[in-house]
Amino acid sequence: MKLNNKELENKKVWTDKGYNVLSYDRQKMIENTHNNPMWVHFGAGNIFRIFPAKLCQTLLENGLTDRGIIVGEGFDYEIISKAYAPFDNMTLMVTLKADGTIDKDIVGSVAEAYPFDYSFTDEWKRFEEVFESESLQMVSFTITEKGYALKNPAGEYFPAYLEDFKDGPGKGRMLFSRLTELLYKRYKKIGTPIALCSMDNCSHNGEKVENAVKTIAREWQKNGFVDEGFLSYLDNKVSYPWSMIDKITPRPDKSVAKMLSDDGFEDTDVIVTNRNTYTAAFVNAEECQYLVIEDDFPNGRPQLEKAGVYFTDRETVNKVEKMKVCTCLNPLHTALAVYGCLLGYDLISAEMKDEDLVALIKRIGYTEGLPVVVNPGIIEPKKFIDEVVTLRLPNPFMPDTPQRIATDTSQKLSIRFGETVKAYIREGRNLAELRAIPLVYAGWMRYVLGLDDELNSFTPSPDPLLDYAREELSSVKIGKEVRVDDIRSLLENESIFGVDLTNVGLAELVVRDFNSLLKGKGAVRETLKNYLN
Repeated sequence: MKLNNKELENKKVWTDKGYNVLSYDRQKMIENTHNNPMWVHFGAGNIFRIFPAKLCQTLLENGLTDRGIIVGEGFDYEIISKAYAPFDNMTLMVTLKADGTIDKDIVGSVAEAYPFDYSFTDEWKRFEEVFESESLQMVSFTITEKGYALKNPAGEYFPAYLEDFKDGPGKGRMLFSRLTELLYKRYKKIGTPIALCSMDNCSHNGEKVENAVKTIAREWQKNGFVDEGFLSYLDNKVSYPWSMIDKITPRPDKSVAKMLSDDGFEDTDVIVTNRNTYTAAFVNAEECQYLVIEDDFPNGRPQLEKAGVYFTDRETVNKVEKMKVCTCLNPLHTALAVYGCLLGYDLISAEMKDEDLVALIKRIGYTEGLPVVVNPGIIEPKKFIDEVVTLRLPNPFMPDTPQRIATDTSQKLSIRFGETVKAYIREGRNLAELRAIPLVYAGWMRYVLGLDDELNSFTPSPDPLLDYAREELSSVKIGKEVRVDDIRSLLENESIFGVDLTNVGLAELVVRDFNSLLKGKGAVRETLKNYLN
């Protein structure tokens, strides 16, 4: 059993092994897409292959569309050559269910997939043709949050963008420069509206798309490469819907590969590209998923609401994002990441068998977060947390690690915990009611030291402020009590904690927790037991 068009002609071989095969005429779909393209997606990674691509497939299977998706990859071209082309642009979707079973679905909604770069001449011409098509309704993105950045943390434009501003269309080094060029071609050829819809897991993602495209266009207009009418087109004919996406998609897992291999499925090798992308013919992910999108599509859109997507207004999308990121999922994940590393865990699901850690995240979500949660109306916050705590995080088939989740924690604390602290202050609540959140702040500082609860050294996950935090904590030693003044500069850092801990009155509590965690071997476990049980 190999994943390609030829092998799938014998459907019975697959269905006998429990695989769900395609129920529509894929070749006809490919022809329809070629002639009247509807949807382009940039970012060929695993989250796209198992979520947006599957949504489109659901429409195809139910006769709600006759066209698929054209995919462009602007960063890691090996994904196309190694994870798309050999499998005729199909994916084996493996759904890891909380009851220990798996679903296996062939996803074939990708009609075309190409590197998005001038050096691939024919492919670039195809993108030009697609963007000049009246039928094109939407462009979506899963390119990770950093893919939208035009500037470095110091607020300076990246050199490649400065070159793109200077050189204009036809020489774009960056994805958004090339995208803006295609939009200019669309404007000049037909002037038809289009939606640019980020599906990346980052706040205000539509705003990030809009800023990138319009900034490039303005710089080009200043330099005489495009006319003012193009800027008007981007303002009035192009929309930038906001969205919230939620689906945990770990790297291809060896245990999943083993189960597939036992079926006779041969394409189980994990592919690691030169840019360190982990992919395969299959993608494994959790069953739970959410996609909420601002309904702003000036040239129409696929009927994705009939595949489970929530369409709403921008304010509601923002509320859903805040509910998830500030209360119902991300804070719980980050707490498990920090303390999981300190306690020697290598699976999030294993941590959910630890009574102390479960008590910690339940207090963060139910006791401290829910009283001030932003309720979006379309999704009930308590039900969302219930699903996270009882189904998603304990899922034994989810090979997600605290080490992966701990990446860039300094960039996450302010949103995932600081917003709750701010809400308490706004509502006049007593900050002394917060016990778990200060413990996470303290836990992160203990984590930065790179010593687990047995005092064995470990390497913290990559983080842009790790060196800074270590310098601020350089005087801290296990077994030696710390005072607020010893680490005041760090405690005052609003960019990390979301608030100045000394100014709002939380510094003493955080330092008290920190000192408890520093007492010696086993102090992390003892602190969790004493403070939360």
